[in-house]
Amino acid sequence: MTAHGFFHWNELMTRDVAKAMSFYTKTIGWSFNAMEMGPDFTYNIAMVDDKPVGGIFEMKGKDFEDMSEGWMSYLAVDDVDARLEKAKTEGAMVMREPFDVPNVGRIAILKDSGGATIGWMTPAEA
Repeated sequence: MTAHGFFHWNELMTRDVAKAMSFYTKTIGWSFNAMEMGPDFTYNIAMVDDKPVGGIFEMKGKDFEDMSEGWMSYLAVDDVDARLEKAKTEGAMVMREPFDVPNVGRIAILKDSGGATIGWMTPAEA
């Protein structure tokens, strides 16, 4: 498990997944493994030498209407629920309450006290 306070994961939110995957394949050398997450959602795991290094997914639906494409970073935290409560008292704004992703971990999305968006994650035990 990634230690508390270290960056754990990065993912690209894009409206053109094929274009983004082509770009990173041609420029960085990534390969991709598609992971079906639901009837209308595929998460693409970027790979280097058979090791996952990040993800790419399509921005679609109402939640993404006014958002720009971009990379999202996730910090590993020891207890996302407890840490989120501390963050709120320090001026953070919760964008998405904690939720569980099987075999990945428990995740929350917030804006820190300065307004920067970041994900916090308590990774699942490996």
